[in-house]
Amino acid sequence: QVQLVESGGGLVQAGDSLRLSCAASGRTFSSYVMGWFRQAPGKEREFVAAISPDSGTTRYADTVKGRLTISRDNAKNTVYLQMNSLKPEDTAVYYCAARYRRDYLSRSTYDYDQWGQGTQVTVSS
Repeated sequence: QVQLVESGGGLVQAGDSLRLSCAASGRTFSSYVMGWFRQAPGKEREFVAAISPDSGTTRYADTVKGRLTISRDNAKNTVYLQMNSLKPEDTAVYYCAARYRRDYLSRSTYDYDQWGQGTQVTVSS
């Protein structure tokens, strides 16, 4: 089982950039599909992006394509979310998640096995 710890959130202005990090414990990080999700106040948790174990495949929500980029460094057991051109509607708690099966990049929260505690991102207009 892996433990996940997010960092890098904060308060920024619209148009700014942030990079979120998610550090994972455990020896098998490189075999997991990793995802980023977010949850705004009063809303359900939603898919943001996912990446395959070898970084060969990525998947994004339509609302973030072209602005947010997911990447990973298996040597450092870390997955990243580079967030550019941030908008007020990006304000949410951002969670990273691990899917132990490496078969596909799911958009569903139900398909991920382990979650971090979340990091707050607030974008002011």
